[in-house]
Amino acid sequence: MTLALGCIADDYTGASDLANTLARNGLRTVQTIGIPSADLPLMDAEAVVVALKIRSVPAEEAVEKARAAHRWLTGRGAGHVMYKICSTFDSTDAGNIGPVLDALGEDTGAGAVLVTPAFPETGRTVYQGHLFVGAVPLNESPLKDHPLNPMHDANLVRVLQRQSTRRIGLAALGGIAGGPDALRARLDALASDGVGGVIADAVFESDLETLGAVALDAPVSIGASGLGLGLARELVRAGRASVPDGAAAFSDGPGLSACLAGSCSQATLAQIARAETIMPVLRLDADRLLAGPEVVAHAVDWARDRIAGGPLLIASSAAPADVLRAQSSLGREAVGQAIEGRLAQIAEELLKLGVRRLVVAGGETSGAVVDRLGIPAFALGPQIAPGVPLLRAVSGTHDGLLMALKSGNFGSVDFFAEALALMNRTPGA
Repeated sequence: MTLALGCIADDYTGASDLANTLARNGLRTVQTIGIPSADLPLMDAEAVVVALKIRSVPAEEAVEKARAAHRWLTGRGAGHVMYKICSTFDSTDAGNIGPVLDALGEDTGAGAVLVTPAFPETGRTVYQGHLFVGAVPLNESPLKDHPLNPMHDANLVRVLQRQSTRRIGLAALGGIAGGPDALRARLDALASDGVGGVIADAVFESDLETLGAVALDAPVSIGASGLGLGLARELVRAGRASVPDGAAAFSDGPGLSACLAGSCSQATLAQIARAETIMPVLRLDADRLLAGPEVVAHAVDWARDRIAGGPLLIASSAAPADVLRAQSSLGREAVGQAIEGRLAQIAEELLKLGVRRLVVAGGETSGAVVDRLGIPAFALGPQIAPGVPLLRAVSGTHDGLLMALKSGNFGSVDFFAEALALMNRTPGA
């Protein structure tokens, strides 16, 4: 198998977001969980997205795993590898975007590497190097209160420069609007001036297409799913990938449905509140989840009494202030890992009750659940919401399980109902 495009994602929901974008724009795509084993069936994939869980780990670990994934993808013929990051550039001054840029740039001999988190479809745009979430700068958006990676600076040139040993420059919108040749000239000039990483503006979808066309000149690029859109469209336009006849049919046998939420984003909190009007919801506060494993048995007993009657939701989501209070006494990483671990245990027990359709909200929670279930890869189905596809587990113990993995800020207020409705409309479901 020779890949048209290889991708490395820094978390699982981000990987699903990117895989969804690639599939919608013409590439036959498989998302793997971790670096695949040699016998994993990849069908006739033109793009493989290797989902890692390295957004918030120590930089050295992120670099090691990204390099290993890069070697696997280039070993399968990928001439270009995209490192997928969050569209809100989630990172601290210690990394991990900058350290991975440095490592992959060094390994590939890449000059001025294009970097952009822009994805206008989801309200993420970059202008004069500043990231906007909707109409407000990143540092004025709810991301300023992110529990793991609070973002207090919208100037991405400054943000990335604090993380990277490479000199960081800017490709402003005026040059990008001039088309691929104008952007190539700008990158050449920046590279001649010693720049090794370039934050690229993008406000419109046409800007992403320009970025994708130029990024393929180099061995590596870094961006959110918007950059994937540009790469996919250029590969199809250039005849380097074939447009599929249609999405592969998804099917699954009878089974029950459940939802889990571990995000404390404003969007997910609103989605949980709406879900309470249509299904049973069990809210588990941070203190109870941190107290001990008894909470898992309580949640499973609660679900066992209700799940035959229809979908239900178990949520650990709390207001940011409550999460910060727990973090102040126990530490940020300890709180996150404990909550995610408990929810992953609950997910495993729900499958034992007969759940075959599982919706998970929260990037870190999704990662913990997928790891606990041991799912090696997903095939891509139709889109539930921008950035969130329907997934079908491929191979492994839970082959055929239907899932949706949602980043905290994605989806409408009715997301849980929309995801379950699509799962139940799927042929054979």
